[in-house]
Amino acid sequence: MRLCTDDYRKIFLSGAPLLDVRAPVEFAKGAFPGSDNRPLMNDDERHRVGICYKQHGQEAAVRLGHRLVADEIKAARVQAWVEFANAHPEGYLYCFRGGTRSNISQQWLREAGVDYPLVTGGYKAMRGFLIDTLDSAAEQCRFIQLGGMTGCGKTELLQQLEHSLDLEGCAHHRGSSFGRHATPQPSQINFENTLAVDVLRKRAAGVEHFVVEDENRAIGSCHVPLDLHRRFIDSPLVWLDESLEQRIERIRQEYVVKLAAEFQDAQGAETGFQAFAARLRESLAKLTKRLGQERYRRLAESMENALYQQSINGDTRPHEDWINSLLREYYDPMYAYQSEKQSKRIIFRGNRKEVLEFLQTED
Repeated sequence: MRLCTDDYRKIFLSGAPLLDVRAPVEFAKGAFPGSDNRPLMNDDERHRVGICYKQHGQEAAVRLGHRLVADEIKAARVQAWVEFANAHPEGYLYCFRGGTRSNISQQWLREAGVDYPLVTGGYKAMRGFLIDTLDSAAEQCRFIQLGGMTGCGKTELLQQLEHSLDLEGCAHHRGSSFGRHATPQPSQINFENTLAVDVLRKRAAGVEHFVVEDENRAIGSCHVPLDLHRRFIDSPLVWLDESLEQRIERIRQEYVVKLAAEFQDAQGAETGFQAFAARLRESLAKLTKRLGQERYRRLAESMENALYQQSINGDTRPHEDWINSLLREYYDPMYAYQSEKQSKRIIFRGNRKEVLEFLQTED
């Protein structure tokens, strides 16, 4: 029989399967990479038990919980836990604080013939451990930021480095006004948890000097923790140079070809294309104030022509016209200004091969 544990470091380093018995609303707000939500109580049951607890105390709340989760409902939920435990004999179960719900779930599993350990302290303790992990990294680690014009492929380069942190990957967002994917971003808590686990594992492998992309603190709806972001923007900067033609091609692939495929895979060919087109229009519209009405109308017209051609014959090359204009007239001047403003931080700049070689030798 395996014992219950409070070795949170080992849990996250090993990637141990985690059975989350909290209510779905709690799981949606924040969970851990790879965790599986098979709740003891659904949202309504949890709400009713919570009211009972406030009005009549713990014993009455527990009695109500047992009445609500009984007979066929109880059998179905226990069976779901048994299936998880059998599929993941190396895992653990947890509730919010590792208290009543964990113990009840563990007891019911034991009655079904399965001894399954729980995480002492539950979600709250594990979450606190991951927050401390990010705080420690902000205090103890060194960082280099990778900058460059829009479309130069910073994320692709970072993915070739073992000592990088992929902020955009954790946030499931490409980091610009056009950066949303077809599927939603994680919650803020899930973003932080995913990032913290990545930091923990890389530090355990000996990494203490990380390369991160030169990002705003906000990556879509996710925000890099403040202390960590402050360390990033106080760090040296490496600048990646890439030709305009290469950047246009990369943006066409990422923001048109691949994004259209994401939507169509999720929603079907016709509905997916319409959703993709609406996303492009929405992304451009967000820049209206910064572009000015006249420039926005011109770019929107070019985009509509490109979308029409794509819908007729699948040709995505016409998108290069509005991408070219948007880069030259909006993004490039903005990034050039930022580059000049941060010139004292730049310790190296070069093409893709040169920057990759430089970053691979930095430790």
